Amino acid sequence: MKTRGQHLTRTMLKRLTDERSWQRGEAYYEGGAVYSLLENNDVIHAKVRGQQDYRVRLRFADGACKGECTCPMGDEGVFCKHCVAVGLACIDAGDGPARAGDVRTTSSRPGQCRETARPIATLDDLRRFLSEQANETLVDIVVQQALNDDRLRESLFLRAARQRPEGPDINAFRKAIDNVTRTRGFVDYGSAHGFARGIDEVIDSIAQLQDEGHSTAVIELSERALKRCESALGMIDDSNGEMTGILERIQDIHHAACLAARPDPEALARRLFEWEMTTDWDTFYGAAQTYADVLGENGLAVYRHLAETAWKGVPSLGPGHDRQSFEGSRFRLTSIMESLARVDGDVEGMVAVKRRDLSLPYCYLQIAEIYKKAGEADKALRWAEDGIRAFPNRPDERLREFLADEYHRLKRHAEAIQLIWTSFVEKPDLYHYQALKRHATRASAWSTWRDKALEHIRATSRKRRRESSKHSAFGMGHGDHSTLVEILLWEKKPEAAWEEAQAGGCSNRLWMNLARLREKQHPADAIEIYQRQVEPTIAGMSNEGYREAVTLIDQIGKLMRHVGRGKDFPAYVSSIRDVHRRKRNFIALLDGVRTTP
Repeated sequence: MKTRGQHLTRTMLKRLTDERSWQRGEAYYEGGAVYSLLENNDVIHAKVRGQQDYRVRLRFADGACKGECTCPMGDEGVFCKHCVAVGLACIDAGDGPARAGDVRTTSSRPGQCRETARPIATLDDLRRFLSEQANETLVDIVVQQALNDDRLRESLFLRAARQRPEGPDINAFRKAIDNVTRTRGFVDYGSAHGFARGIDEVIDSIAQLQDEGHSTAVIELSERALKRCESALGMIDDSNGEMTGILERIQDIHHAACLAARPDPEALARRLFEWEMTTDWDTFYGAAQTYADVLGENGLAVYRHLAETAWKGVPSLGPGHDRQSFEGSRFRLTSIMESLARVDGDVEGMVAVKRRDLSLPYCYLQIAEIYKKAGEADKALRWAEDGIRAFPNRPDERLREFLADEYHRLKRHAEAIQLIWTSFVEKPDLYHYQALKRHATRASAWSTWRDKALEHIRATSRKRRRESSKHSAFGMGHGDHSTLVEILLWEKKPEAAWEEAQAGGCSNRLWMNLARLREKQHPADAIEIYQRQVEPTIAGMSNEGYREAVTLIDQIGKLMRHVGRGKDFPAYVSSIRDVHRRKRNFIALLDGVRTTP
């Protein structure tokens, strides 16, 4: 009877991946890179030798197959070349029973010979074998494997340390934490997953200690692990964020242990405050809220006293003040004071913290939003207006948007639109045009403001054209009509956009958009645009650029044939070939273009 993995076919696998991954996966499989093939509960487990050994899992559910791999591509959810290799090994294992000593050859790689995978083993096979062995034999098997497998050995030592009759050996856990967090130099991206996995396995054992009721020990161990991980992070490429996730997990374990063990709340408050003030990794961020259920009244009082004492030394900042002191301890203290205010549910307390720094328009917006959320709209409005007045030359569009919404709420539509118009005049682009439309529509005045906005853009374009003496043949100068074209395309007015592009030019990106829109009704226009793009695209001298240029040329051929000019296309391709005949990679791609009518 076939296992689930052996129902795979090459056609099924090809649908799960791209051509490059398929070809490289075939090469890995043919090279014998797949090993440790195992199936359990509709999941295929295997390892693939690459730049390092990667673990692969193929999961089967509802007739579908999903691949998981520890390589960087696998981390992004891609059915990678390693998954392809394992899938091919599964197919090979299902071709028929393999006897000991069998060696099969494959015709897919003439002249090569490889040993094919045996039929997929299952954990039931393994259990059956182990159940037939004597205890002494099993012990020998495990011990021998542990000698060669550091992680297995560490796991077994910690299991033994947890289950001692006289109680857990906490020192063994301390040593394990130190061992798995020791970097021994920089841990690069390729090694980071394995490094993080080693830590995770020790954390698993600490979590089991918690489940077994040793919460006091877990508090100590989790704090040790946090310190060691924080120290190690400076020597790790944690681009995937696995170490950050481990820090969060340890903090969850620590909080659960504190809830169970109920340590001295005042001592805990001091540790949490010091940690939050000195960490570089946001460890125990917002501790006053998170640990309120552990600290209780006494612990929170100590925490608050420490915070307020330090807060007294933080100077107030107003408009125009340098924000350099906002960094470091000021940022952390501000966060702590906000956390305490949230614990108290004190709106005015939160505002008092925010008022300590009014150096940016956004600071006023934050206060306005606090009052708005609290249902105090009048105070929110006053703070938003104060922010606008305080920074006449340093606007913040978010603050303007907030205030405009408040004006609309009060039926003060003209004032709302004027605020948004000011932003549009400062940056007359599609984004601000869309914002102007939203607000003018609320006042039923979009028609008037649309005309005004388009005229402003044209005037701006004329001014820039006068100031700029450099214009490309395709209208790439500073005074082109790109903004108008983009707006008209957004408004689904392609003909008007085409007229603007013809009159004043636009960016290459917009020309290409226009060409795609005109292919069906005006193919000649599209041909002309594509032809003008071919040379600049080739000039980039990259394989990606060559592929893009060949795609353009191919599309030109299709359009020429469509309009009855197919006989002109071979000569066009020949002219390009003559100019670029020394670019071998480009010519190889160009050879694949159909030139027959």
